[in-house]
Amino acid sequence: MTRRRGNGEGGITRHKKSGLYMARYTVETSTGPKRKTIYGKTRKEASEKLTKAMADRDGGLIFDAKNQTVGEYLDRWLNDSMRGSVKPVTFESHERLVRTHIAPALGRIKLKNLTPAHIQAFYRTKLDAGLAPARVRLIHSVLHKALKQAVKWELVPRNACEAVDPPKPQSEEIKPLDADQAKALLKAARGDRLEALYVLAVTAGLRIGELLGLKWEDVDIERGVLHVRRTLSTAKSGPTFTTPKNEKGRSIKLTTRAVDSLKSHRAAQSAERLKLPAGLWEDWGLVFPTRRGTPINYRNLTSRSFKSLLSCAELPRTVRFHDLRHTCATLLLSRGVHPKLVQELLGHANIAITLDRYSYVLPSMGDQTAATMDSALS
Repeated sequence: MTRRRGNGEGGITRHKKSGLYMARYTVETSTGPKRKTIYGKTRKEASEKLTKAMADRDGGLIFDAKNQTVGEYLDRWLNDSMRGSVKPVTFESHERLVRTHIAPALGRIKLKNLTPAHIQAFYRTKLDAGLAPARVRLIHSVLHKALKQAVKWELVPRNACEAVDPPKPQSEEIKPLDADQAKALLKAARGDRLEALYVLAVTAGLRIGELLGLKWEDVDIERGVLHVRRTLSTAKSGPTFTTPKNEKGRSIKLTTRAVDSLKSHRAAQSAERLKLPAGLWEDWGLVFPTRRGTPINYRNLTSRSFKSLLSCAELPRTVRFHDLRHTCATLLLSRGVHPKLVQELLGHANIAITLDRYSYVLPSMGDQTAATMDSALS
């Protein structure tokens, strides 16, 4: 007796020669629909296997693993697993690394045949070609994540990246401004349309995306408190607001100078808005928008505004905007502020990140430490 089901839903028959029960069903592969067959000693066993296989199929798993290449799998992983589940800029970063580095080197290898030796040689080739170790580590992170999903989907028995040694992380070279340089920059920014942005960058250590994503509803000028609730990122689809880097917000007590600069900035923005012809202002509620109220592209901010300020302040053009955040941290730590307070100000996930990144500042406190110990034991 043969039990049949609808098209693509599977069916169970008995093989005449072997006596085994066969469950057939249809799956979609990279080359189109394909019939698959599952065997069982009993009808019940075949039926159970068929039910599981169809559930996996309907859940979006990839089944054509026998001949599937690494490149084909990565395309499916990006579109079926990553797209929509991570921030747009994160997806674009993953896609770019796959397209420009991973796929050209490993894409033609069958997924089931990919070995740690393949991956290790790939990393070595990239390093020998001059790619920065940090970039290769980022490639490793993306490939590891992709193969981890392949294991979950039961396409491969193990993650080949687990047995690979990526390049060791290199400490980020931090070049903060000293106190005099920071004063020179803020002096050059005096009267600038975005003066308050630079004051916040130096005194509160906000990231550039956090500054550009800041809205007036996040600022309590009367209490002198600012709430970091979002960050602005620019993807191909346009500007998007996402959660801060550590996925959590934070509250910051503002300096008197920051409060005063924000008050002046708000008044100037209102005047600027009134001068525009009716209908030209787009009210996004942003503290630091363009002259029309829309989000500022961070590349435009750094190339047109920040670099110009560096020149006016007679500071090296090699200074990055992110160095203002480092400046905030080092100025505080070098003056004895507890690292835990600096961690909370900057929004680091844990204090270890703060200590590791700015440990070079702490030795300068040696005299203070020794003097305190002498005083305690005298």
